[in-house]
Amino acid sequence: MFALIEQFYIILPMTIVLIGAFTLMILSHNKSFELKHFNLVAVLFLTIALAIVMIQFGNIPKGYLFEDIIGKVFIVDDFALLFDIMSITGVILTLLINTDYFHSRSYFNGEYFALLLFSLFGMILLAHAHELVTAFIGLEIASLSIYALVGYHKNNHVSSEAMMKYLVLGSMTGAFFILGTALIYGVVGSTTLNDIATYTNGHNNEESILIIVGATLIMVTILFKIGAVPFHGWVIDVYEGSPFPITMFMASTFKIAIFAIALRLYLIDFVSLHGQWNFILQTITILTLLGGSWLAITQSSIKRMLAGSSIVHGGYMLIAITSVGAGSQIAVPAIMFYLIAYFLSAVGAFGILSYISASGIKQLTYEDFKGFSERRPYLAIFMSIFMLSLAGFPSTIGFLGKFYIFTAGVESEQFLLVGLGITTAFISIYYYFKLIAMMYFYPKNEPQTPIRYTFSSALIVLMAILIIWGGIGSSLIPFIPSADALIDIAKGAINSIG
Repeated sequence: MFALIEQFYIILPMTIVLIGAFTLMILSHNKSFELKHFNLVAVLFLTIALAIVMIQFGNIPKGYLFEDIIGKVFIVDDFALLFDIMSITGVILTLLINTDYFHSRSYFNGEYFALLLFSLFGMILLAHAHELVTAFIGLEIASLSIYALVGYHKNNHVSSEAMMKYLVLGSMTGAFFILGTALIYGVVGSTTLNDIATYTNGHNNEESILIIVGATLIMVTILFKIGAVPFHGWVIDVYEGSPFPITMFMASTFKIAIFAIALRLYLIDFVSLHGQWNFILQTITILTLLGGSWLAITQSSIKRMLAGSSIVHGGYMLIAITSVGAGSQIAVPAIMFYLIAYFLSAVGAFGILSYISASGIKQLTYEDFKGFSERRPYLAIFMSIFMLSLAGFPSTIGFLGKFYIFTAGVESEQFLLVGLGITTAFISIYYYFKLIAMMYFYPKNEPQTPIRYTFSSALIVLMAILIIWGGIGSSLIPFIPSADALIDIAKGAINSIG
């Protein structure tokens, strides 16, 4: 039981994010405020929140906030705090790395930054949710903000179409979540995770049939949000129609939040249902790996290719999810490490696309990248690093991420999934290395327009360094944790769940 003052201290980061969102919304009506000021205010609030969360991580015992008032609804543990760190960091990088893009587009204003912080608030609530209705509220707060952000360029019919498609399909799958919650409540009489776990552990599958149906409906919502096949129909069009910062945010940061609640449900709530789900999840994993690979191969647009490949990366993490049900001990830490690896690689790749787009150069297809190494050799090197990491090339953090995922699959004896995962990793070499080949081996005869160096380019360099550091270790920098240390941190966070 936390003391009252301690509880307000624990909830302070979330409160700061929410206050920041409302502050930005109010300031958006101030005509004297420029876009860079909104960006600075948002980053300031997020930096303060991040600093407090990092101080709290590892120093606060597991407990429930305001338990006497709202019960066991909002849980505080290192697992949730670790996801808070990842989510807040993701939003900060999204804001900073797209600074030039914001200034190059007239439709951005203060409300954009407010919506981004509201979405982060929902993601934090989702990570701390220990009850299904609370999880649904957090998911919808985050999703509604993203719906608006996807269609933020109101005069672009592609963005408006993407927003409507995502809004309709997302709302429908959100209804599945609340319907599944209702079915579970009808059987258990409670929607808190511990109560549901106690019931499922004490009853056989025949007595828990409604819980299985309800949990499956909730699983459909989660699979839709991560873009797993066959719930992936929205991914390519929505990613393409969204502004670059939102595509980056959805592909990396929002996916982190979805896995936060997915892992908590899978590890606590539905642990006794693993046997019922594993065949279904294995089938979906196979479809996701194959379907995502096909979509990525057939694209000519770099943005659409990255959207298709994001489906494949979701499939890799589903290998680890099924490995949890098959008894793997490293599966959950592997997922958390892979989220970091994919986040760094995706942010870097989308960051370069955003950066060059902000300079008035429309580099969106493979053909447009011909001769890119001649004009911007350094950016070409960094883009190559990001592509190598996404492909899982040795000496990058992406390679270690796949290594841990496949290790979890081998540990759980899911050799078919591991074999398919390795095969799709080799297939990905085609569409990732195709971009590298275009940059270096296909000169472009048209005049090359120079691109200026800015703060965004410095962050791209940082992403590239982190990717290499994550792949080769950090023995030369002892105060920075190595890849193995990140796995140990993830294991400690997972142990805080129990």
